[in-house]
Amino acid sequence: MKVFTWLGLTAGLALTAAWVAGGLAGDDVFAWLNGWLVGPIMLLFVVPTLFSLDKVFGGGLAALTGGVPKEFRGAPIGMGTVVGVARTGLSVNDQPQLDIRLEVDTADGRTFPATARQVVDITDLSAVQPGAILPVRYLSDGRAVLATDAPPHELQAALDRVHVAKGYLTPHQLRITEEGVDTSALVLDMTPTGQASDGRTALRLTLRVTRPDGTTFDVTQDKKLPPTSIPQVQRGMVVRAMYLPEDESDVAVLTTLMP
Repeated sequence: MKVFTWLGLTAGLALTAAWVAGGLAGDDVFAWLNGWLVGPIMLLFVVPTLFSLDKVFGGGLAALTGGVPKEFRGAPIGMGTVVGVARTGLSVNDQPQLDIRLEVDTADGRTFPATARQVVDITDLSAVQPGAILPVRYLSDGRAVLATDAPPHELQAALDRVHVAKGYLTPHQLRITEEGVDTSALVLDMTPTGQASDGRTALRLTLRVTRPDGTTFDVTQDKKLPPTSIPQVQRGMVVRAMYLPEDESDVAVLTTLMP
């Protein structure tokens, strides 16, 4: 979109220069009514419209299709907490384009505000609400887009490192998620025990964890989870879990970002 905008501006300026030259070379006022008049018309009406469209379309075709713009591909992933959502007024195939205001946490411990402009499937609007955590790719200048191109293992690794940076995970717990046995666990009991200062819910979980050989072991431990994860650890639910075979006393519970 930017290419067409700047081409329009360049053409408008060139045609306007020709219009001025033709008018000055004439002998009367009608000399200004020449074919080059299209130049100032472009500058007054067409070019401002192109710049307005460029602003609305933001990240270009990728942003309109829910993809990731080229400049963001391979950029680091952070976790963005939604603080506000507004419609831009543009829709693509009845899917609204949103300006999603975020507080982005990075793996190196930084937090910064960003706005991601994205076309969101109407069936996913409930997941884009204040308080939701969304993975984003970000650039050094603070711009961000939703990381819709990242595979699940990359998202999980980014989430784990952000949690370590914020103190939500210990290095030992990170080791569990990187080297541990990937399995499932049945939630036998879940008891909320309070609210942490960072907004997470403190709770006590009793889990029945399945070993690779099919046997099980029970473990009770205290966890702090974001509010969006609480529905995933209700009594009777099966969750993804990881643990180190040499230490079954500490089990990592892996919840999804958007249930």
